[in-house]
Amino acid sequence: MAIKFNREAYTKVFNDLDKFRDYCRFEGKIFNEKDLYKSDAPVWQAYQKHAGWLRAKARNSGRKFHSRRN
Repeated sequence: MAIKFNREAYTKVFNDLDKFRDYCRFEGKIFNEKDLYKSDAPVWQAYQKHAGWLRAKARNSGRKFHSRRN
């Protein structure tokens, strides 16, 4: 009996780990592999907030905002 591997799940985990490592490296955060997907880790919370900000920035990139100043 052969063991079936879920290649997509492994790929997602390693891609997320690379993104998390790059975030910690560029933002000067302490990188610990155990903090990946750990919701109570402050570094993971900061990474999630940063990722949400990047998604919002990409979503609003084509819009022009006009201020209502006179």
